[in-house]
Amino acid sequence: MIPVNAPLLAKNTLRYVSDCVRTGWISSAGSYIGKFEASFAEYLGVEHAVTTTSGTTALHLALAAMAIGRGDEVVIPAQTMIAVPYAVLYTGAKPVILDVDRETYNLDPDRVAEFLKRGCRYDKRAKALLNRKTGRRVRALLPVHLYGHPCAMDELLSLAGEFGLPVIEDAAEAHGAIYRPDGRKAPRFCGAMGTIGCFSFYANKIITTGEGGMIVTDDDALAERARRLKDLAHAPGRRFLHTELAFNYRMTNVQAAIGLAQVEEIDRFIALKRRMAEAYGRRLGRIPGLSLPVEKSWARSVYWMYAVVVEDEFGMSRDDLMARLKERGVDTRTFFIPVHRQPVFAKDSDYAEADCPVSDDLGRRGFYLPSGLALKPAQIRAVAQAVRDIRADC
Repeated sequence: MIPVNAPLLAKNTLRYVSDCVRTGWISSAGSYIGKFEASFAEYLGVEHAVTTTSGTTALHLALAAMAIGRGDEVVIPAQTMIAVPYAVLYTGAKPVILDVDRETYNLDPDRVAEFLKRGCRYDKRAKALLNRKTGRRVRALLPVHLYGHPCAMDELLSLAGEFGLPVIEDAAEAHGAIYRPDGRKAPRFCGAMGTIGCFSFYANKIITTGEGGMIVTDDDALAERARRLKDLAHAPGRRFLHTELAFNYRMTNVQAAIGLAQVEEIDRFIALKRRMAEAYGRRLGRIPGLSLPVEKSWARSVYWMYAVVVEDEFGMSRDDLMARLKERGVDTRTFFIPVHRQPVFAKDSDYAEADCPVSDDLGRRGFYLPSGLALKPAQIRAVAQAVRDIRADC
């Protein structure tokens, strides 16, 4: 079976991990935590990086550090991984679910503009932007750079500025992806454009620590707040004295050692991802009914997953194609089930009534092919040939 994803570990991984074991620094203290944070921050060009236990806890920590909680709302895309709405709900806030752009699969700025300009009102007494329907405060935008392609950040940042909202970027799948708005502005890394950026280092990500995450920011106060909250909020100068509810979201030194080795080779990993995408595109580009991932002129995608959409012209459904590929030894995954279609939210009318036709369609038609960094050129050829053969049999 050709796996949908398999990690590729950097050459210094064993040396750094062995150093942790040899010296006994295997828990959440040790020099590799700071080295990994500093290396990742330098790569992105941000002031601060704070390690966490996962991408989900990175999102939760970012929201908590910004004091988002009960009575608040956060705008998210409908087509995203379940960790995004979960993180919002962990704070006591609620997600506002909006539809995505058909080509990039990312939060549609037009839908965000419509919601903010028509669906909200500014309450002078409360000094807050309120959702006309729910009456809750709208506190932040949370765009997700899905499958490694940047969101349309200029539009989203402009809207956020107009309405006084912070932007929390979910760049869990977009390590090293670049947004190039136009020829007059310098390119910027995904995760480094908003108020806070959040990353995942799960085993299938471009940079992995097995499990783990990171938040990044240029805001000194937010970084300090996040560091305090992730480590149980010990009182300043008085360990084991706690004055507020906090979390244990500490990454281990062993994980950070793996992460440091990975960051050292991130450019090589991104080049591999882009070569894989080019190879798939060359072999699948002329198959009728198969929509391949785009790369906008203003973006450098890292193609975290090679995501395709099966149109009616293909001659069979997405699920039938996936089943036929599995018979030929090719593992695949569907796109995420849209947030408002998740059974866990079925009893909440705020989600059930969400109008997100693009996300619904992508959820029915989208899937991704084997895309891991360990994938070999011969395996890409085999996957593409399997797709072509199946299409020829239709």
